[in-house]
Amino acid sequence: MFYFDSSFLILIPALIIAGWAQLRITRVFNKYSKIRSINGYTGEQVARLMLDSEGLTNVPVKVIQGKLTDNFDPRDNTMNLSEDVYYGNSVAAIGVAAHETGHAMQHKEDYSPLKIRNAIVPIVGFSSNASWIILILGFIMGIQGFITLGIILFTAVVVFQLITLPVEFNASKRAIVTLEQKNILYGEEIKGAKAVLSAAAMTYVAAALMAIAQLLRLLFLSRRNN
Repeated sequence: MFYFDSSFLILIPALIIAGWAQLRITRVFNKYSKIRSINGYTGEQVARLMLDSEGLTNVPVKVIQGKLTDNFDPRDNTMNLSEDVYYGNSVAAIGVAAHETGHAMQHKEDYSPLKIRNAIVPIVGFSSNASWIILILGFIMGIQGFITLGIILFTAVVVFQLITLPVEFNASKRAIVTLEQKNILYGEEIKGAKAVLSAAAMTYVAAALMAIAQLLRLLFLSRRNN
């Protein structure tokens, strides 16, 4: 099959970075999960405090299962925190909770990159699945039109990953500023929260690099197929 060949070499750097990023977020989160914040706030309390200070009293903070599954869902205007973050009073838990609250702030302010990302989510959901089906058919059947269409659809995935970067970096910046201004964390705790959010950001960078590498590989295979 077309996907078992030397073109995989294009993916190796991105795979290495992705693996490193995943190991780093796990290590850093585990490290700062063991450091209790001086104020003793839980992730839920921090999220609630930050939301209320922004006038987002209508946004509920809910607990969900999983590890690092935390998210702000703009569809129902809900803050969802994993159990470790919701109930945790560690520097890591507070950093993650503040980051997700940063997304709620973006939503309130109609932050442009977030609006664009949310708008293309349905398109990307379709493209990410359909692109591979069409690409495999194109390579198996030797139909260049299918291959080109598959690449175009996959490009939407790359665009989504790139747009995600400023959204995530901005949410982290908002989180750190608020944690400092409201004296939720102090000194070394702020450094710890920054380390956690920086490690988390690298997973998004790795995902973007992987998508770009995959697109380059597909373009290489398409040209070779001609």
